[in-house]
Amino acid sequence: MDAIADSRSEGGKRVSVSDLKARKGGPPVVCLTAYTTPVAQRLDPYVDLLLVGDSVAMVVYGMGTTRDVSLETMIAHGTAVMRGSTRACVIVDMPCGSYERSPRDAYASARRVMDETGAQGVKMEGGLELAATTRYLVEHGIPVMGHVGLLPQRVSTRNNFRIQGRDEESWRRVFEGGRAIAEAGAFCLVIEGTIEPLARALTEAVAIPTIGIGASPACDGQILVTDDLLGLFSDFTPTFVKRYAEIGETIERAVSAYADDVRARRFPAPEHCYGVAPSKS
Repeated sequence: MDAIADSRSEGGKRVSVSDLKARKGGPPVVCLTAYTTPVAQRLDPYVDLLLVGDSVAMVVYGMGTTRDVSLETMIAHGTAVMRGSTRACVIVDMPCGSYERSPRDAYASARRVMDETGAQGVKMEGGLELAATTRYLVEHGIPVMGHVGLLPQRVSTRNNFRIQGRDEESWRRVFEGGRAIAEAGAFCLVIEGTIEPLARALTEAVAIPTIGIGASPACDGQILVTDDLLGLFSDFTPTFVKRYAEIGETIERAVSAYADDVRARRFPAPEHCYGVAPSKS
């Protein structure tokens, strides 16, 4: 854990959006996704920010994209993560369809998320077109985490994921959109799926921390989907993911051993039963 994480843990104080905003150019911000109470409990001591990502649609519910997860589902998972977290800043993704219509509609959705989960803020995907909505939410007391570059909520299938910034128009859209979201009052900015020079340039151009995912080591922090990092989600592995474990294989071995024991009547043994005298060896 870095020095800031250590001090938050020892002092019993949750990392705030103000703490994170002050990290611009400082120690890298450590972020991961979480969707459940037990996982949040495991991650909480080591990270600065837990994102209740709409990636829950794919890694938990088996959907093809993130587009179909509901606001109610995000609130349920946000509440679960808050139960398991005492130190990290918790941010909840606004799902597709919950914020695009108007700033007032976005505020109504975000207010529900904040009130019903107790999270510290929300995240929305988009650039120039969301600057006014971001400003409206911030002015009405909703901390906003921006998200530019590859926008998973805008694509209909995972096969349509495209790295951003390879042409002049794409570069300009991401760069200007990121600056607009920062100027609108977002406390930090996720940059996803861009060429490295673009993420580096945008990080240098904005006064708030950038959080990279498939972006650049120059970003002020990094985030991965926890299930990708642990080897739990095996449908596909993005190029930018580094697997730090293969928990999926461990689970398969454990379940295989359990199935063998049940079929061979080795489990349950007398020591797993009530009212049975322990065997004498």
